[in-house]
Amino acid sequence: MKVIHCFGAGLVGSYVATKLSERGHEVHIHDLEPKYESITVNSNIIFHRGDALKTELSDFGHIDIVVNMLPGDIGHSLTTKLALDGSYRLVDLSFSENTPDRNERGSKNSGGMVLWDVGIAPGLSNMMLAEAFRVMGPLKNAEVRVGGNPTDLIGGWNYMAPFSPTDVIAEYTRPARVVRNGEETVLPALSERHGIIVPDRGEMEAFLTDGLRSVLGSIPALEMSEYTVRWPGHIQKFIEHRDSGTLDVDKLLEEWWFNQKTPEFTWMEVVATGLEGESMRWEVCDHGGEDGSSMARTTGLVTIGCIEAWLENPDMLPPGVHAPESLSPEVVRGIIRMMRENGVNIKGPDILI
Repeated sequence: MKVIHCFGAGLVGSYVATKLSERGHEVHIHDLEPKYESITVNSNIIFHRGDALKTELSDFGHIDIVVNMLPGDIGHSLTTKLALDGSYRLVDLSFSENTPDRNERGSKNSGGMVLWDVGIAPGLSNMMLAEAFRVMGPLKNAEVRVGGNPTDLIGGWNYMAPFSPTDVIAEYTRPARVVRNGEETVLPALSERHGIIVPDRGEMEAFLTDGLRSVLGSIPALEMSEYTVRWPGHIQKFIEHRDSGTLDVDKLLEEWWFNQKTPEFTWMEVVATGLEGESMRWEVCDHGGEDGSSMARTTGLVTIGCIEAWLENPDMLPPGVHAPESLSPEVVRGIIRMMRENGVNIKGPDILI
């Protein structure tokens, strides 16, 4: 049994904590408002209500790994604090705009170890692009399309936020960093809108968002883009409210509330083309289960896979800040195998060892 401290108990955080406890670990959850109803309570879970930034982990004795699943700026502040402390291995799922690699020198100097962006995208998508680069060399084109949506049209926005709605809004407003003609370029978020056909769902819509993050510098490519996928009309409605000045964030938080009784799914496509025209394509799809929503499962299982690989091999990563594409093929292969064992449908080339 390992001792794991988890910060954040939202849809994804509660899933990760529950699964880790079911796998025999002693799990501590830190949150201002823990959502107890979404957590399977057992003897391996201990709750701590309080401000994450005021929590002193040194008060708890031995800790094997810390998992940061707090949103946005709060999550970034916690990662910075723990990375500079240097006492802990940290798995970071905060997806903050201010990424942990900005503090890489300080983390190395302190001995801190951070593995960041360990979700489905970014996260698993990075691992797949790294495999494409390993097999084919520098890429001609790389595209990631991903989204969590209701299974069918439900009216209104035709959308439910499977993680922090505030972070979704940030995705829609933050300029998208992409690669064009081999150079990092900044384009307006929500641009390059185009229709796509999602298997078993039909026509949906994709648009640019700022989800490439670390692979902008780690995966050589002439063209690279990440697109968010939604039902047609959703993003046009957002643009119209934004441009007319009628966008009410508080109202959006209410209208995008995640109803766990509404059928939903998460779908991702990663396509990479080599300079010689060869290509690799992966597709990931999940419709949720009794253990959690599709986004909690697809994101959380990647996180859990990273945690358990690091627990099994404490020397998996040296001091410093590490993106998911830095993980070995053996670790990535194990994560994909574990996701499939939990019912996530993943199609595509095997990860070579």
